[in-house]
Amino acid sequence: MLPRDRYGLALSTSTEAAAAYCRGLDDLLRLRSGSAGAFATSIVLDPTFALGHAALALVGHDLCVEVDVVGRMRDAERHAYRGTEREQSHVAAVLAHLRGDPRPIVDHLERFPVDALLLSAAVPTIAFAGVTEVPEQAWAIVEQAAPAYGDDWWYAGLLAFVRQEQERWDEAYDLACTSLAEQPDAGHSAHARAHVHYETGDHACGLRWMDGWVTGDGADIESLTHFSWHAALHEMSLGDLAAVRRRYDTQLRPELATGCRALVDTGSLLIRWAMTPDAEQVPGLDRVATAVGRDVLVRPSTPFLAMHSAATLLALGDGAGLTSLATWASAHGHPTQREVIAPLARALHELHAGQASAAASALAAIAGSVRRVGGSDAQRELVEEIRIAALLRADRSDEARDLLDARLDRRPSGRDTAWRRRCGAVPADLSA
Repeated sequence: MLPRDRYGLALSTSTEAAAAYCRGLDDLLRLRSGSAGAFATSIVLDPTFALGHAALALVGHDLCVEVDVVGRMRDAERHAYRGTEREQSHVAAVLAHLRGDPRPIVDHLERFPVDALLLSAAVPTIAFAGVTEVPEQAWAIVEQAAPAYGDDWWYAGLLAFVRQEQERWDEAYDLACTSLAEQPDAGHSAHARAHVHYETGDHACGLRWMDGWVTGDGADIESLTHFSWHAALHEMSLGDLAAVRRRYDTQLRPELATGCRALVDTGSLLIRWAMTPDAEQVPGLDRVATAVGRDVLVRPSTPFLAMHSAATLLALGDGAGLTSLATWASAHGHPTQREVIAPLARALHELHAGQASAAASALAAIAGSVRRVGGSDAQRELVEEIRIAALLRADRSDEARDLLDARLDRRPSGRDTAWRRRCGAVPADLSA
């Protein structure tokens, strides 16, 4: 009889290799460190285990883990025939995703909803950028999987994230807390709760809870810099820039981040911090650029990373990099890279070149499409904030006030209030 994963799916490998793979899956679902190492162990124990190769390729591609992605894809494809129908479909879906076609993952989940690794990969959350074009598609995938999971704590955390995106704050909070009561280190559930606090403007309470969780039940979470990023957003919203600096120094320096988190968490925080009223001596992004490497900045593997790459290149004053990114994205096989990232990079190049009004207009033209890159509303706000800065530089303060008023209608924020009061002033330079 074949060994099985936590949800009862057969694994065509040895008992020892399956145990390593299951450790990797459990670590990934908890957001705990060690998933890549466990997946690697599974293929050391069984070099013909296609799912182990596919999992390692997936985390290498999507999470910027140091992996020979091409080699793992090759071996996953070579050995897939040894697996069950579900495993063959899983491997084919991963390979298609890594080659730019997300549809097989969606089709696979219709048949095998408890394939938790691919459900996690399909939905934009803290772990993966997702494979869907708009949030509603991701919501539907999660909702359709509900009967297969019942009251499973991991699924509850995933559903909590969906509910907060739907602005069903109370349901999201209850789901997250129920999951955390059963599994106190459930990273997805903690992440969903963090978003509820932020999106409802519950900054002081959210900050207290986050600081307690990351030093307690969540201390072994691999993505701690992202939770620190959430805490820093609360501190910025409260206007406590001294606390933001302390958090950066102790928790968010790029060398403390893993994989792409130096770009997504540290880089985006520095950019938003530099645009905050009264911000002074904000660290530059040179160390972020060094940590992630030039290839990630000009040839990012996903649209979500590309959004952050474009903003970082702007902050670095790297016009050539923005041109390179725009050219690369415009010829990309992924429609979001072509239709969202390429115009975003061109708009930010205009801002870099001093054409603030043209840049603001170009950013307005793609504002409704930015949600296609994946990630969360809180992360995609980065583009909106750059647009506000461009409007202010272009002396289009009425439009900037309108955007800030809409933000303040959603939730209270001392930072946005201060920014609105200073709409007539030139914002902090993006090139820190």
